[in-house]
Amino acid sequence: MTDAAPQTSTQIAAQIAARIARSIATEIGASPAQVGAAVGLLDEGATVPFIARYRKEVTGGLDDTQLRTLADRLTYLREMEARRATIAASISEQGKMTDDLARAIAGASTKAELEDLYLPYKPKRRTRAMIARENGLGPLAEAILADRAADPATLAAGYVTETVPDAKAALEGARDIIAEGLAENADLLGRLRDHMRKAGRLTAKVVEGKEAEGAKFADYFDHAEAYGTAPSHRVLAMLRGRNEGVLSVDLAIDADAPRGESPAERACGAALQAGGAGKGDQWLREAASWAWRVKIRTSLTLDLMADLRDRAEAEAIAVFARNLKDLLLAAPAGGKATMGLDPGIRTGVKVAVVDATGKVLATDTVYPFQPKNDLRGAQVALARLIGQHGVKLIAIGNGTASRETEKMVADLLAHLPAGAEKPVKVIVSEAGASVYSASETAAREFPDLDVSLRGAVSIARRLQDPLAELVKIEPKSIGVGQYQHDVDQHRLAKSLDAVVEDAVNAVGVDLNTASAPLLARVSGVGPGLAEAIVAHRDANGPFATRRELLKVARLGPKAFEQAAGFLRISGGKEPLDASSVHPEAYDVARRIVAASGRDIRSLMGDTATLQRLDPRQFIDDRFGLPTVRDILAELEKPGRDPRPSFRTATFAEGVNEITDLKPGMMLEGTVTNVAAFGAFVDIGVHQDGLVHVSQLADRFVSNPHDVVKAGDVVKVRVVEVDVPRKRIGLSMKSDTSAARETARDRAATPKPETGRRGAAGPMTAKPKTGNAGGASNPFADALKGKWGR
Repeated sequence: MTDAAPQTSTQIAAQIAARIARSIATEIGASPAQVGAAVGLLDEGATVPFIARYRKEVTGGLDDTQLRTLADRLTYLREMEARRATIAASISEQGKMTDDLARAIAGASTKAELEDLYLPYKPKRRTRAMIARENGLGPLAEAILADRAADPATLAAGYVTETVPDAKAALEGARDIIAEGLAENADLLGRLRDHMRKAGRLTAKVVEGKEAEGAKFADYFDHAEAYGTAPSHRVLAMLRGRNEGVLSVDLAIDADAPRGESPAERACGAALQAGGAGKGDQWLREAASWAWRVKIRTSLTLDLMADLRDRAEAEAIAVFARNLKDLLLAAPAGGKATMGLDPGIRTGVKVAVVDATGKVLATDTVYPFQPKNDLRGAQVALARLIGQHGVKLIAIGNGTASRETEKMVADLLAHLPAGAEKPVKVIVSEAGASVYSASETAAREFPDLDVSLRGAVSIARRLQDPLAELVKIEPKSIGVGQYQHDVDQHRLAKSLDAVVEDAVNAVGVDLNTASAPLLARVSGVGPGLAEAIVAHRDANGPFATRRELLKVARLGPKAFEQAAGFLRISGGKEPLDASSVHPEAYDVARRIVAASGRDIRSLMGDTATLQRLDPRQFIDDRFGLPTVRDILAELEKPGRDPRPSFRTATFAEGVNEITDLKPGMMLEGTVTNVAAFGAFVDIGVHQDGLVHVSQLADRFVSNPHDVVKAGDVVKVRVVEVDVPRKRIGLSMKSDTSAARETARDRAATPKPETGRRGAAGPMTAKPKTGNAGGASNPFADALKGKWGR
């Protein structure tokens, strides 16, 4: 019988690709063929938004969430396959590869399993077991394992030498050899790791003398909970406490079991088959117990704590990503003349007015507060700008002096002439505005504008279109994360960049008005091409068609294919350029138009006519039913924006500080941040309140995102006010449900976690204030020419 021919590198690569496809398919609920097709597109340079939107026939309709998971897992599994090949090659080079070991390596499903298998063959520094073997104690360990009835001490007497002074030293060397064997037993390590995951207790205790310094970690001064179910926010809080030297954190395993009797120690003894009553068995059980306590437990604890941190970071990053997505896709107020106010006390309130397209019309700084206290002068200046530029919206940053500035604006609006259309004032998150103001992007955009005034421009623009403005800011600086500074920053940035990319492409971008930072997030574009597009636009005027993109320097057919469908041109030569229909499918759209017997401009938006058409009649060799249906849907609502309609919240009059709050108050606010333990809500008192997950609804809630998202306007009831600790407890439960709660229930409700001031919600607002007088006042004089006729 002849040996089978060795596999070629191509065959091996195909097997690996098939194995990866099967693994990912199971995880995302797809078929290996779908995964393989998506992998092929990704390897060709296609982006996730492009594949999800324009290659549904190829992937069988995988959505962007599945594709993001696929891309992440693809990286992990390819790294694991490379490691698998490296390990196999290393063991083979040592001449120690066996058929059983090769099968075990091929079947390992995680990196941890691979490393466990590699441990006995991994080049290592000189160990105590190596020294024992060099001293001739290998045969002693083998003798003890072979003869369980013999007394190990008697056996050890025969191994005393110049380097082994006595029987005790010989037995210690034999124990080192046996312990190393247990610590390199892949099957045993796997079972112990599983046991530790199930039985482990994550514990935290305060470091003696750190009680006052670490008061914010008081909830964890004497804390224990199951390793397997510890939520990410508590894990990261404990790890932060450890990093700050306040807490000691450990993984307790079988803490109540007597020495030698814990399940882990028994498992180590069983691996040595030391279940008998002989002196050798007794010695081996003691050696196994020692190996667990001294070697194995420490190593596995480090591994499991790393896994725990990884799990907590993954959950925290997922929370951040979801909040960021909600914020980016928040309702835009639209193209209206807007005044942005960046509040300040000593440095004044910075003012910027932008037109409907975001172009800066005017800037100013007013000083209504200490030390100048020029309230009337500030209001007159604002009124003049409102009248001169037809301001429809006033965006007020939610930082220091926000409510004072809002009150100043409310008083101003109250004195505007009767019957006048008054601007709507809106509290806007200014998170990241200062970062943007000092950035290179802002310097290029406003080279002649003072840094302090750039923030006011950003505040105004983010009310008009949160997405278009927030893409200019590093996502980490937007402030909607949960322990965002405690997680792997590279991993966080990668995840958030993907969120921004998906959000921008879901909405689409106006090719002739978009900034370079916004264009850079379009599928296939990037910063370099974005700058080239803007430069071409500045030099040659607006793009008349999407095809003109191919005239941009360095923008070739591949980039055009990836980007074109997400770029819009309103009022151009080609009506379809204003839609999300990709240029490659224009022929299909034109066949649809021809079948309707209508002009394309009159057909777009005609739902009744389009719904009478059978999409199957337009299928061809390139485009299947999913694409045809997408085209019909787009023709029904061309260029539709997936974001919700603009809505504002109403802050309660007279509630400006945390000291104004009383339990039982019903208030309206905006969700600024959603964490695993609940939602933070801006109710207009400079400190977000927390709706604990147990208070989000009358029913049980496991995931707060199932109930609320960043930017939602919600009704809340104040249940607790802790002024010294700046904690506000809120509830969204109905009054009926609250009445049924007993004092014991309330006492048992977990204390809210301390949250940073998230300032994540895009906007909250107060209603228009009624007119309080006629036109005979300084404000009316400032507005003459607009309303004074």
